[in-house]
Amino acid sequence: MKNKDIKILLVDDEPDILEIISYNLSAEGYEVFTAKNGVEGVAKAKKKSPHLIIMDVMMPEMDGIEACEVIRNTPGLDHTIITFLTARGEDYSQVAGFDAGADDYITKPIKPKVLVSKVKALLRRLKDDKKEVEDIVKVGEIIINREEYKIVNDGEEMVLPRKEFELLSLLTSKPNKVFKREVILDKVWGNEVVVGGRTIDVHIRKLREKIGDHHFKTVKGVGYKFVL
Repeated sequence: MKNKDIKILLVDDEPDILEIISYNLSAEGYEVFTAKNGVEGVAKAKKKSPHLIIMDVMMPEMDGIEACEVIRNTPGLDHTIITFLTARGEDYSQVAGFDAGADDYITKPIKPKVLVSKVKALLRRLKDDKKEVEDIVKVGEIIINREEYKIVNDGEEMVLPRKEFELLSLLTSKPNKVFKREVILDKVWGNEVVVGGRTIDVHIRKLREKIGDHHFKTVKGVGYKFVL
């Protein structure tokens, strides 16, 4: 998909932020729409069906959290990528955003070049969602063989216990995407047994020891993500 075919919706009550972000994304060839509050943002999302929505949290009339919930429950928009703009240190906003169905967040202030790179990384998920699950995949320097439950990391082959492998397979299916703890429990453990949050932490610790600590990032109060 070419940039000119990708639609991005910006929702923020600060005109300066809308202008700066819109200018930089339009310069990359994206089709950009703007809205100044949550109510207007929801209406434009329904009308334009954007591929990506970048939305502020604190806005008049309807805040970003509520708008995200409405969009997530709108047919045809459930797979739209939603990322929040949050001020540095707003842990509550980040957790609330993920609970509402957001895919990621961008911390303000952010330099235009960094913003564009972040947007490109988010849009790569559109391609990832369309890929069929393959038996053997390569993520960075890691080769994952889903059929044989083994991996090759920096040339070293290793066989992982089933749950460690499934957890790694899930996190690497979408690098940089934060997987909420309840999603991990559901996808990896399902209804097999009743397990607590500490079970995830233990398996993450083991993966860090085997694969490399730098690949696994904890998002406090939310979950984990795999980074290259």
